[in-house]
Amino acid sequence: MKSREKQLLKIFNSLNEDDQKAVVNFAGYLYEKNSENAEVAKEPQNIDRPDEESVIAAIKRLKKTYPMIEPMGILNQTSELLSAHLLKGRDKKSVIDELELLFQESYKALKNSKN
Repeated sequence: MKSREKQLLKIFNSLNEDDQKAVVNFAGYLYEKNSENAEVAKEPQNIDRPDEESVIAAIKRLKKTYPMIEPMGILNQTSELLSAHLLKGRDKKSVIDELELLFQESYKALKNSKN
């Protein structure tokens, strides 16, 4: 075993269970980010939009539909749309419509950047 692997294992074993999960999640993120087989190659999941859905539920659904999209990349726009609904009373249907468009466009841009 290489010294870096030993160091990582020693640190990992000294962490509590929640922190170990965080390390594993972050390592998985780095792996996917740098992998030739990253999720960009995958197509969006086919998750139907329910008739009645809150804006928060729509964001969660869209994150599952487009797992290849880095949430931080669209955090600003998503937050603005959520705020428009919660703080300014904007209709949830139109906000969800815009969220769907935002995720679709982000997916297209991501796919185009990898081609």
